[in-house]
Amino acid sequence: MRHRKHNHQLGVKSAHRISLIANLSCALIENGRIKTTLAKARALRPAIEKLITLAKKAHLAEDVAQKLHYRRLAIARIRDKKAVKKLFDELVEQFANRNGGYTRIYKLAIPRLGDAADMALIEFVEESSGKKPKKKKASKTKQKVEAPEEKNESQDSHAEKAAETDAQSKASAEDAETAEDAETAEDAETAEDAETAEDAVTAEEAETTEEADEEKTSDNEEVSEEEDKK
Repeated sequence: MRHRKHNHQLGVKSAHRISLIANLSCALIENGRIKTTLAKARALRPAIEKLITLAKKAHLAEDVAQKLHYRRLAIARIRDKKAVKKLFDELVEQFANRNGGYTRIYKLAIPRLGDAADMALIEFVEESSGKKPKKKKASKTKQKVEAPEEKNESQDSHAEKAAETDAQSKASAEDAETAEDAETAEDAETAEDAETAEDAVTAEEAETTEEADEEKTSDNEEVSEEEDKK
């Protein structure tokens, strides 16, 4: 009997419909989300979820022959070995702890241009890591009390930054002063060395002039003695 067998005909023959569902299944397995018409998404949903059930059965089976059997059934339905391998080896762990409801459909607001067909997104449901704990709402009084503390912390942080900058500027100024003192000390030492060198030169000149004067006086005395003898 063909009772309840007339769902999701999509206006095409059976061979065309089987190929269409197989291609949509491969695209969904490879990409994780596809955009199609709402009617095709609703027709794809039971087909892809049956494939995921086969993958889960193969994942839980211990017999190698049984795993291979489930894999061959999936290949016969979607006719793509790469997609079946990805589903059975990678994606099956995502649905290991989920009992049905492996896909979700989002109906889009903007219809398709040309024939105005309703569009939709169909995607896999990701495994949730667990419910997040609800945050307790703080009372208004606590919020008012906490606000000035935050301001004080920000002010303290600004004051610390200002103190650090002042300390750095003072340190740089002290370094500059020490450098200037060192330069002045070096200049003073060089000036003293120059003065001592000049004094030494003048002393040598004075000694030479004294020696010259003595020689002249001695010569004059000798000349005067010779004249007296004559």
